[in-house]
Amino acid sequence: MEEVLDVYQANYDEKHPLICMDEASRQLLKDVSQPLPMKPGHPRRVDDKYERRDVRSLMMFYDPLGGWRRVGCRDSRTRSDWAEEVQILLEKDYPEAELVTLVCDNLNTHDVASLYHHFDSETAGRLRRRLRLVHTPKNGSWLNMAEMELSVLSRQCLGQRRFPDAAKMDREIEAWQTRRNEGCRGTVWRMTTHDARAKLARLYPRHDIDR
Repeated sequence: MEEVLDVYQANYDEKHPLICMDEASRQLLKDVSQPLPMKPGHPRRVDDKYERRDVRSLMMFYDPLGGWRRVGCRDSRTRSDWAEEVQILLEKDYPEAELVTLVCDNLNTHDVASLYHHFDSETAGRLRRRLRLVHTPKNGSWLNMAEMELSVLSRQCLGQRRFPDAAKMDREIEAWQTRRNEGCRGTVWRMTTHDARAKLARLYPRHDIDR
């Protein structure tokens, strides 16, 4: 936990950006009956029946200090998917960065081994040298600011809406992230390592035992 909090307290450095990463899944659902449009005195009405189409995997990459985010929309969430998204992050999103610190959870795909699984050793090694992984502790996903940004995505864009196909969902997500990026919507993290030691003292081992 303290490693994550220490990372969050560092000053912004465009050569050493901090990126938080988290994943979510969203079903593609098609209406069986055409919804009734909104009109004066009546909200838009949607039938409770729908057709399940597929599942879309969303990978959120979020720079809380720079106010930037990108959502990778994919058909799956395998090692190869993660490796390809990291390559995009390093070579397209932050090509000038010397070292990118990536905060993510302990999912088995979130590891440099995924780079070597998907790419040749030369490519994987080049990416690895520009990547510093910091994992949130088990049961500590609340420490990942990308989780909060996924919640914003759900509330502001996805909500209870039904998307019949991947293309429509992807367009809506891209429009949402463009608006957020244009406004440089970031996050101010206030909990420090010192705060954690005081507020979460019960989680620390006791070395001073009352006699």
